[in-house]
Amino acid sequence: MPKRSPDHPVDARKRRASVSPACPAPNVPTPLLGGITPAQFMQKYWQKKPLLIRQAIPGIEAPLSRDELFALADSDDVESRLITHFRRRWTLEHGPFAPDELPTPKTRQWTLLVQGADLHDDHARALLERFRFAPDARLDDLMISYATDGGGVGPHFDSYDVFLLQVHGKRRWRIGAQRDLSLEEGLPLKILANFEPEEEWVLEPGDMLYLPPHIAHDGVAEGECMTCSIGFRSPSTNELTSQFLYWLAERRGDDSSGGKNTLYRDPDQPAVTHPAKLPPALVERVAGVLAKVRWSSADVSAFVGSYLSEPKSNVVFDAPEKPLDERRFVAQASKKGITLDRKTILLYDSRSYYLNGEQYLLKEAGKWLPVLADNRFLDGKRFVTLSHDSCVTALLHEWYRAGWIRAGGLA
Repeated sequence: MPKRSPDHPVDARKRRASVSPACPAPNVPTPLLGGITPAQFMQKYWQKKPLLIRQAIPGIEAPLSRDELFALADSDDVESRLITHFRRRWTLEHGPFAPDELPTPKTRQWTLLVQGADLHDDHARALLERFRFAPDARLDDLMISYATDGGGVGPHFDSYDVFLLQVHGKRRWRIGAQRDLSLEEGLPLKILANFEPEEEWVLEPGDMLYLPPHIAHDGVAEGECMTCSIGFRSPSTNELTSQFLYWLAERRGDDSSGGKNTLYRDPDQPAVTHPAKLPPALVERVAGVLAKVRWSSADVSAFVGSYLSEPKSNVVFDAPEKPLDERRFVAQASKKGITLDRKTILLYDSRSYYLNGEQYLLKEAGKWLPVLADNRFLDGKRFVTLSHDSCVTALLHEWYRAGWIRAGGLA
């Protein structure tokens, strides 16, 4: 493939703080949702029907420049994909991509998808913060799609909710609520075989399109463009069932019936003439063991919190290179507060909090941790009130050394 040019119309120097982390209040109208409140949006549109929003974020600029995005796609811990449609043939490659492995921006009909940009860039994370009117347990990530003229991924549907925010250039979207979701055979992508668009728009920077699950859509770049996709987690029943049973067995370490983890015994098993046949007594014994498996609502809550706060497998936390000792950490945090690292997932319920896949009882943390979880920040004054408790400061210092929180902007 030809090498790309360093020239780029999306200049990193021109990026602004237009991606403010402020999340709209539930009952306050916001341009982000076309002048309605988040409460109205969730009631009328969420998982129900599409919504086109012109100038959802006026003056928006790409959270990453093109060159920054290309550099991110060259990282081993970043999920990236290159999709081309040269000579009417679809191809799909998975990253990382070295600098000379991408087509040039002047080459038509190719797309670079970079998943989880919010995990690696503060501007992308700040943009994702705007969509926290939906629960964090459902919020997944911010993907950036860079495309040259004619680039796209073909007509398809997603199994999750998504906001498609145009941040540079133009993209033409066609959508349809079709029932025929059959796919083209023999392709590396899931492309609809019989796409039937019903509506069509051209989105410019600041425009946004919300799509609920299973709405067919096709986006094609008109010139060089970037689109930010804010996606939401929608685990399937099979996924939740299998993961819960695995979690239950792992946590309890016994036969999940409250008894001991005893071995299977069959002292009355007779000799057999058909050795490959399953013994009926064995099947009955297993059925009896499974019938005794019990769990409570607390077990389910603990599983959901732990599972949905578990970082993705490619997430690596960056511990501070020169960590502050606990005394200096407390002094720094007392002045400038503490902030959750952009990769950290912190959830809570009435009993526990769930930090990066682990469950802990709230206890004394119940007084301040929900504030940190909801705001992803504690100011210096609030931290000072905690600093009198050596157990709390020791815990937060441990989180800081692990890279889960930042003190005064220091990673």
